[in-house]
Amino acid sequence: MAEMSQPTHTATFQGRSGGYHRDSAEVRTVWTDISDHLAGRLGRNIGLTLLILFLGFLTLYPTLMLLYGSFHSAPPGSVGEFNLDGYRTMLNAENFKILLNSVGISIAKTIPSLTLAILLAWIVARTDTPFAGTLEVLVTLPFFIPPILTALAWSMLGNKQVGLINQVWQWATGTDYAIVNVYSYGGVVWHMMQYSTVFLFLFIVDAFRAMDPALEESSRMSGATRWYTFRRITLILMTPVLLASFMLSLIRGIEAFESPLFFGTPAGITVITTEIYNSINHRATPDYQYATALSIGIVVLMFLLVLVQWKILAGKSYATVTGKGYRVNVTKLGPWKWVTFAFCILFFLVTVVLPVGQLFIGSFFKFFGFYQWDMLTLSNYTAVWQNNEFWRALRNTMLLGLFGATATMVLGGVVAYVGVRTQFKSRRVIDALAWLPWMMPGMVLGVGFLWAFAMLPGPIPIYGTIWALLLAYMALGTPIAVRVMSASYAQLSFDLEECSRVHGASWWQTLWRILIALAWPAFAVGWVLTFFGIMRELSASILLYSVGSEVLSVVLLKLWTNGKAEEVCVIGLFMMLLVILFRYVHLQLIKRRISTL
Repeated sequence: MAEMSQPTHTATFQGRSGGYHRDSAEVRTVWTDISDHLAGRLGRNIGLTLLILFLGFLTLYPTLMLLYGSFHSAPPGSVGEFNLDGYRTMLNAENFKILLNSVGISIAKTIPSLTLAILLAWIVARTDTPFAGTLEVLVTLPFFIPPILTALAWSMLGNKQVGLINQVWQWATGTDYAIVNVYSYGGVVWHMMQYSTVFLFLFIVDAFRAMDPALEESSRMSGATRWYTFRRITLILMTPVLLASFMLSLIRGIEAFESPLFFGTPAGITVITTEIYNSINHRATPDYQYATALSIGIVVLMFLLVLVQWKILAGKSYATVTGKGYRVNVTKLGPWKWVTFAFCILFFLVTVVLPVGQLFIGSFFKFFGFYQWDMLTLSNYTAVWQNNEFWRALRNTMLLGLFGATATMVLGGVVAYVGVRTQFKSRRVIDALAWLPWMMPGMVLGVGFLWAFAMLPGPIPIYGTIWALLLAYMALGTPIAVRVMSASYAQLSFDLEECSRVHGASWWQTLWRILIALAWPAFAVGWVLTFFGIMRELSASILLYSVGSEVLSVVLLKLWTNGKAEEVCVIGLFMMLLVILFRYVHLQLIKRRISTL
């Protein structure tokens, strides 16, 4: 019995020993999982904290420094006292007139721009007008041309004394009467309309395409005319898009800088942005406190306008896209389709061909306004070729464009991922910080960064360097980058990530091989848009640049101020070549993105 019991005891002991070892392995596995979880959670928290800190530095910090500067009596970086002098100076009758100018000019350009944008969008999206795709590309081209280029061109075209339009008119009629004077309220509104119309068109044309035509067809079957149906059905259903577009255009109009600077200043017309610029750059003693107080006033005004928009749309339903399939209702225009075609071509000729043609002609004459054969020359091209400041500005613009657009899109991609693909509690804060610059004009953000960089401690030398421009461009471009990437991430099913993780892929592998690979076309499109934004930016650049960090827009303004309009034409043509090149790349990327959906 003893011999029989020993093996049993041994087996039991071995069994317990084996069980003991299995329990130890399981414990080690559990602790490893816990450690990995804690490490992952710690890494995630560190990453989110760094993201919040960086976004806060880009957006919240300059906003808070604006508030600080509005109470500080001395320039940025200098010792002063805290008082309300900036707000006292701001609250006067003259500034009330400036506010009325800003809002009035913005409304004056928004109403006709919205009307024109609706008409152009309807022609392209809802009629049988020939070559609609080509027309859409031509109509939208002004959006990608830096406003300073067309402002300079129209300053030459519409000059009352020597403008090319007036010279042609006087030659044709034999009179000395000038039919165009861009240095007026009309000139400011006219130039702002060219960009506002295209901006609104980009919002409205897709809404026309996405709208289910069933209600319109029902109206027509009930005996309503096309015009009645368009007014009472189509436009009413598009109320959210039209109202949002109107408010955005109104905000952009109040933020505008180039048009009031070039056409309003010579006529004695002042708006908020030019008043801020003048108080810093065109006074014997720059009044930073007053300029900062005005900037705070703009931010408050922008916030109130957004609240008004939310209030109007609250509780209303305008659903136009349903689960049913539908076909876009194309209106047959008959012979009138050639009239609508001609109308779109006319818009392109006036907004693109005419100003670019002026730049081309002006680049070959010795003096602007004197268009005789004996004035033809190539010296303007030689002067630009030998201008070291131009080459430095070109290098800076390209570097800032390439690195700034890339960094902005990476930041926007991370913010969009947190907001769309995660349930982190901090995602609302991150999203709010990323969208804050949308409420701030470039001029205001530039003032905020002036204070922000000047108040940094000595070991962080950003003020007066090219890094100041890079950070400002990133702040201004982040809302666009987030919007583009959020739309792309929203189209990707969560099943793709889950399937990848189930098959053993790590989080980084899933991010790189699945999300980034599928969202890459959107990233590329957003990159080109951000690059365009950097190339056309003037309001923030003019406040933050220093000797050695000039960009092309700043050089153009300096040359124009110094009376070198002919060299401005040469540089303007070069910038137009860049616009056409990158616009072509943009269109190719859009086609590739559509083909991958």
